[in-house]
Amino acid sequence: MTLAEGVHSNIHLALVHFPVYNKAGEIVVSSVTTLDVHDSSRIGRTYGTGVLYIVTPLATQQKLVARIISHWQSGHGATYNPTRKEALLTAEVKNSLEDVVADITERSGQKPKTIVTHARELAQSIGYDAMRTELKKEEQYLLIFGTGWGLEKNIIQKADFALNPIKGSEEYNHLPVRAAIAIILDRLLGVER
Repeated sequence: MTLAEGVHSNIHLALVHFPVYNKAGEIVVSSVTTLDVHDSSRIGRTYGTGVLYIVTPLATQQKLVARIISHWQSGHGATYNPTRKEALLTAEVKNSLEDVVADITERSGQKPKTIVTHARELAQSIGYDAMRTELKKEEQYLLIFGTGWGLEKNIIQKADFALNPIKGSEEYNHLPVRAAIAIILDRLLGVER
């Protein structure tokens, strides 16, 4: 399918578990959760994105992700829930964002432009309408989501784009990452109303 038909396989997602901040502002490796892997895969599949990369340098967490993916692709889960199998077909685990960029570049022959998300407005923030227009270009893109208390500052500074934050009706602003992924993908790739 082409972009016009609704598939955005040139837009990939990275769910980053390192380097991210904890509540105290320290750089840490956050824990992979099975719900984030399942739900992020399903959200990406709903909006026709390319690969969902789960980024963690920890071997134990990589094994967990591999086990989750295997269960739904070839284990009991594959026959129990074929729609989950379909969603997880594009999920992969990588050590670092550099490995993700290298993988996309190798697969497509094109280095992806990086788009970061953040809970606060940044000097280089871009609105969703402008980003939606940008994504129509025939280029590769990597939409980066942080876990924990957000992406480490160097990732943000090196990004090609930073999306405006999601703002609700309250000052409280601590969405679960899978909810943020759903809202952002709907704004960027959903059917315009």
